[in-house]
Amino acid sequence: MNGPFETHRPRPDLSALGADQVYVKPVAVADLPDELREQAGELETIFAVHDAEGQQLALVADRNLAFVLARQYDRVPVTVH
Repeated sequence: MNGPFETHRPRPDLSALGADQVYVKPVAVADLPDELREQAGELETIFAVHDAEGQQLALVADRNLAFVLARQYDRVPVTVH
């Protein structure tokens, strides 16, 4: 039975959907190597920006900065817990 919202359009190709996304996640400074802990100063948490394959692109001081950075490079930031 055909409903009023049923269509016969082909399914879109969503394989590249995440290509422009980057993932922002908090990182405990205590878990970082000594060199990076020294650079973090008194911060307890910093934020990592990763691409879709999981490669770390940046470490920044706060979440807002991570989002600004991502958008400056035409990426769509998504928070990961």
